[in-house]
Parts: sequence; C-alpha cells; structure tokens
Amino acid sequence: MDTLSYKTISANKETAKKEWVIVDAKDQIVGRLCSKVAKLLRGKYKPNFTPHVDCGDNVIIINADKVVFSGKKETDKVYTRYTGYPGGQRFNTPAQLRTRKGGIDKMIRHAVKGMLPKGPLGRSLMSNLYVFEGAEHNKEAQQPKLIDINQYK
Repeated sequence: MDTLSYKTISANKETAKKEWVIVDAKDQIVGRLCSKVAKLLRGKYKPNFTPHVDCGDNVIIINADKVVFSGKKETDKVYTRYTGYPGGQRFNTPAQLRTRKGGIDKMIRHAVKGMLPKGPLGRSLMSNLYVFEGAEHNKEAQQPKLIDINQYK
C-alpha cells in the first residue's frame, strides 16, 4: 500500500478558507442555534478541520431579537454576573435582558462561548461572531452568503 498517497491535510492560518455566512435567527431556539453556530465558528463542517487552528467561518447572526427559549427558560433561567465589589452579585433572566440594550447579544454570546474551546483559541473564535438584533447588518462589503441553519446537524 502506498502510504504517501494518504496524507492527512492539516490546515494552518494561511491555507484555511474562511467564508462569511449569514444565519437568520428568527424563531430559532437559542441553544440549538448556538450549538450550530459554534460548529460553524470552529470549522467542524469543513473537510480540512484542524482542532488547534481557526479554520471556521465568520458568522453574522441577524434577527437575534426573535430567538426563543424552549420551555419556561425565558422566565426561569438565571444569568449571574459579578461586579467585583462585595455583595455585587447580579442576577438577570432572559426576559429582563431582552429589555436592555445589548442584552440579546450577551445571551447569544454567552451560549456560544460555552460551546467553544476554553483558552486562547476559543477567545479568538469569538471575535468571528457578529450579532445584529434586526434584519440589517453592516457587513455587506464582505459579501456574505445566507445559509439555512436548519440544514446543519
């Protein structure tokens, strides 16, 4: 058997083919949407996926204000943050975050961040995610293509 014909292709920063994609989040469940977005950011849907390299796509999420939670998570789920001062622990539900400016962005980023690798690679992958609450976005210059997120597993 000729072993030289079966070389494993390992992507690096120069050979990774990064694309720009738009995901419409209208009527999508937050956790299921974010798990697919995390895979897109990571590059797991590509044949030349390499675990230690940023070979994923740049993802633009539009209509983020129209995402839904399954069950009673809209009122029962609690996000915890800490101000850094004694007694500074703050709690918010998704319903409360929706009323705040940038709250929906925080919800989606929080969900996606938990599904990415921890460390420098995961932090750099988060910079490839762009969340817009309405149907308009400012990334037309990159010529992103609209994909149907329901086609992915």
